[in-house]
Amino acid sequence: MPYPRLAAVGAVSAAAAVVVAGVIAGVTSAGAPGDGSPGDGTSATRTLSSPSSASSLSAGRLQDPARDAEMTAATDAVPTRLRIPAIGVNSAVEHLGTDPSGALAPPVDYDLAGWFSGGVAPGEVGPAVFAGHVDSPTGPAVFLRIGELVEGDEVLVEMSSGETLTFVITDSQQSAKAKFPTSVVYSSVPRPELRLITCAGAFDRSIGHYTDNLILFAALRR
Repeated sequence: MPYPRLAAVGAVSAAAAVVVAGVIAGVTSAGAPGDGSPGDGTSATRTLSSPSSASSLSAGRLQDPARDAEMTAATDAVPTRLRIPAIGVNSAVEHLGTDPSGALAPPVDYDLAGWFSGGVAPGEVGPAVFAGHVDSPTGPAVFLRIGELVEGDEVLVEMSSGETLTFVITDSQQSAKAKFPTSVVYSSVPRPELRLITCAGAFDRSIGHYTDNLILFAALRR
């Protein structure tokens, strides 16, 4: 069950809205929940003014030119660990890319969160995207409990620079994969934010996927 493919600008439909759909948990060949591969369906793609590509998902500093000098030093820093104290997550971070079809590759390890390294880095202006499995063939996975997070809960991102960035949950949204809120997840924002995405809803054995996506939104605490 691959992640959905990156969609072209403006192509936000069930067939074309595709970056991180069903981010977590699928089925085994026997049809049981938890092979850990993301579901298909739709996903998140930023709608930008340039053709879709891994790099086009990055808001970079273009959203706020006045912050160029401030953000330059952090440009090369990447996330190394994701911690969510409220639900006991303490995970090293996989760097996620795309496969030949343009789909976002899922984390290899069910117990690790993955960061889309072709997009925004945490601390940069824009939405940095993390994905994690909700379960595995043998049991719970890293993002099993993110549905328990509430407004004000902290998400800590340790960076390769040695800095730890503190983000605070601001909102959550669950949606059917066929109606993934692409523009909401990937649209330009004037501050550093996070998106934590996993699968949710019922597990549909007839198609081998969970029916929904759960997205948690968080903003950098300054």
